[in-house]
Amino acid sequence: MTPFDKTAAPLSILVLGTCDTKLSELLYLRSQILSHAEDASITLVDVGKSPVSNEAISIPQHELLEKYGSSSDTDLSKVPRSQVTQIMTECAKTCLQHLYSESAVHGVISIGGSCGTSITSAAMRHALPFLIPKVIVSTMASGDTAPFVGESDITLMYSIVDITGSNSILDGILDNAAGGIVGMARAFQKRQLSQTNHNTSNDPQAKQKKKKRIGITMFGVTTPCVDTIRTYLTSPSSPLPNSELYTFHATGHGGLAMERLIASHALDAVIDLTTTEIADHIVGGCMSAGPHRLEAALKAGIPYIISVGACDVVNFGPRDTVPQKFVDRGRKLYEHNQSVTVMRTDKEECKLIGEFLVKKVRAFCKNVEMVRVVLPVGGVSALSMRGEVFEDREADEVLFGVVERGLEGMGVGVVRDERGVNERGFAGGLVERLVEVVESEEEAWREEAWREEAWGLWMGIEFS
Repeated sequence: MTPFDKTAAPLSILVLGTCDTKLSELLYLRSQILSHAEDASITLVDVGKSPVSNEAISIPQHELLEKYGSSSDTDLSKVPRSQVTQIMTECAKTCLQHLYSESAVHGVISIGGSCGTSITSAAMRHALPFLIPKVIVSTMASGDTAPFVGESDITLMYSIVDITGSNSILDGILDNAAGGIVGMARAFQKRQLSQTNHNTSNDPQAKQKKKKRIGITMFGVTTPCVDTIRTYLTSPSSPLPNSELYTFHATGHGGLAMERLIASHALDAVIDLTTTEIADHIVGGCMSAGPHRLEAALKAGIPYIISVGACDVVNFGPRDTVPQKFVDRGRKLYEHNQSVTVMRTDKEECKLIGEFLVKKVRAFCKNVEMVRVVLPVGGVSALSMRGEVFEDREADEVLFGVVERGLEGMGVGVVRDERGVNERGFAGGLVERLVEVVESEEEAWREEAWREEAWGLWMGIEFS
């Protein structure tokens, strides 16, 4: 069977929603999409609890359950509401994965309250890759949106009023959303077509060497280091020409996004300068990336430079959100801005951070030759440089010592750099080590290719 040519397909937009509670609003949204793109192909998927019949529904609720559910005879009327949400989420996720793999999908949009948003956001997050336009009009978009967006690129629009009935405000919001998803979908489709033309071009200049995609983690207190790294790697004399840099703000979701990209083979190398999310995970700050931080790059075996940037801070919200137990102990606090207050990690916490790093490297490192750990003795952030408010050499030494002893004898290079994390020379040292590891990886590839070619020649001679 000939593979489906997604670039030649007309504009295709998926619309998701609970048709048992939002049918008229979904039909209005559908009509407004068509008013902005008359030739668009729209697939309306019903993720509601109760079946609804309407000729505009492309995938009715019963078909979603039968084709994409684990059990085709599930009677949702007898299932608790929370379980219904789980069932429909899994069905929607599987459906989106199938539609994306079998046909062109240029954008997806949904509308909903708390349940509808929970179902469709989870499906979008887990079923579709980054860069496919994803829009949700929701009553839940003005508040804590982390459970819905996570580390994805979902765009949330607040509905202002409840999504029920018709009025000038809701109609205007839905029309704006329709125009937005059409514009985003067209941009995505155009980019796909451009990339296809580039890849199939016979022009030698169009077939440039594949870019080296490098991830870097950053925080406000490590920004000077990242800026210097970027200067080195993007300059005309870059030691890694044709590099493309991806900077991740280490706020929890930034680390999660990077880990997800690594796992999907979208990054080729990483300078994990700012591992502060580990501190938040261990101490209970608000910017944790969870218990699996560091794992993706180690499992992938790609060039991976690890440091302990900003592991001197644990992040909280405004000052009055700092847990009272820390205030009572007289812990060092610093108001980064009105929204963020940071706390200095103490010796015991630094010990736990070091142990976390060691445990991950020992448990998940696929190739020790690809990993380097660099410790900035002169200060792990702008706040802990000499004379600064969070300077604590004893705590830093605990962290460094735990890492060194824990990785001893493993074959992973661990280096103490006497400079502070934001000194230009420290950034240069990170780049040098990245280049060293990348060149080692490329040399291994060349040797493997030579062995495969030699084996092929020998087999040809032996059996010709």
